Amino acid sequence: MRALLPPLLLLACAAHAVGALPRLCAVLQVLREERDQCLQGLAEERTRHPAPGCQGLWDNTSCWPSSAPGQTVEVACPRFLWMLVGRNGSIFRNCTQGGWSETFPRPDLACGVHVNDSSNEKRYEYLLKLKVMYTVGYSSSLVMLLVALSVLCAFRKLHCTRNYIHMHLFVSFILRALSNFIKDAVLFSDDDVAHCDAHRVGCKLVMVFFQYCIMANYSWLLVEGLYLHTLLVISFFSERKWLQGFIALGWGSPAIFVASWAVTRHFLEDVGCWDINANASIWWVIRGPVIVSVLINFILFINVLRILMRKLRTQETRGSEGNHYKAWWWPFSTASSMGRCSWRFRRSGGSGTCVSSHCTRWPSAPSAAAPRPAPRSRAGVPAGPVSSEAGAGPPRQAKTGPEG
Repeated sequence: MRALLPPLLLLACAAHAVGALPRLCAVLQVLREERDQCLQGLAEERTRHPAPGCQGLWDNTSCWPSSAPGQTVEVACPRFLWMLVGRNGSIFRNCTQGGWSETFPRPDLACGVHVNDSSNEKRYEYLLKLKVMYTVGYSSSLVMLLVALSVLCAFRKLHCTRNYIHMHLFVSFILRALSNFIKDAVLFSDDDVAHCDAHRVGCKLVMVFFQYCIMANYSWLLVEGLYLHTLLVISFFSERKWLQGFIALGWGSPAIFVASWAVTRHFLEDVGCWDINANASIWWVIRGPVIVSVLINFILFINVLRILMRKLRTQETRGSEGNHYKAWWWPFSTASSMGRCSWRFRRSGGSGTCVSSHCTRWPSAPSAAAPRPAPRSRAGVPAGPVSSEAGAGPPRQAKTGPEG
């Protein structure tokens, strides 16, 4: 059994390296607890009922009670193996005249642990690639968000309520990415078992901060939906007061739920670094508000689409009525020779009024008998009367001398 312990710890380390559950520190903690309980029970047993046969034994994985020679002792699979594989089983030892026999069947077979199984390696490679992918995604998103936030902060012309809400949303995304990097650095960076309990309080605080950043991100997504819905539904409102309420909702409400989760976790499920959510009822303290915010956002999205479609239909109706009036008035305005003016229409009567005070005659086709315009001199004064005959040439001047 001692020879099997190092491969089992390596399996736990592989699970720890990619963030699988449980972590190595949790496995070692369970081993220490079982060892302490076993040694305490064996000490009490030797004090009350000393056995002449096989003495009680702790073999670094399982606790074997005292037994008489010729008996077979059955114990359950170690608890840490159940944490790794989630399977129950039993292992046995025979008490002989020479002491305890070897464990049978082999613990890896009896408890469902396949140390040399290639599927564990494939799973490790898959989870490692997945970790690299989301790390690259968070990093690129963090860079773009920092650039966008810098642009919004640098230009004063962009400072308004709408952009303030965008800036808070960007900050929530930045905090979510940073909290994810901090969580990975705290949970999966140090494999030294001597430091398993050194930063336990700090590890829990990191998990609390991580959960807060996630909830704050969802809260500001909800604020974005509420603000857009408010702009379409309410005509006049104080944007400054609404912004204060949005800030309280975006940053304050997640703190309430995360604090409730931390207190509940401390008293009901204070196990490890709080990165394992085994109790579903406690996990719903955080999961419930997140799901509710997503549902509310979806309802607001549907209502915003409905309002926009209704406004578009109203504008299309008004546009078609205006085009109808224009087509009705056009033949009369073009056929009229009273004057060329700009007309303003009234929907009630359909009549128009001349906007300009200077109206000129509408040009008509010249007739054959129409007189030609009088020629003008360079100074702009008419040179003489216009002859009524076409092509008659310049007018004749009257004689000033006496007749005859």
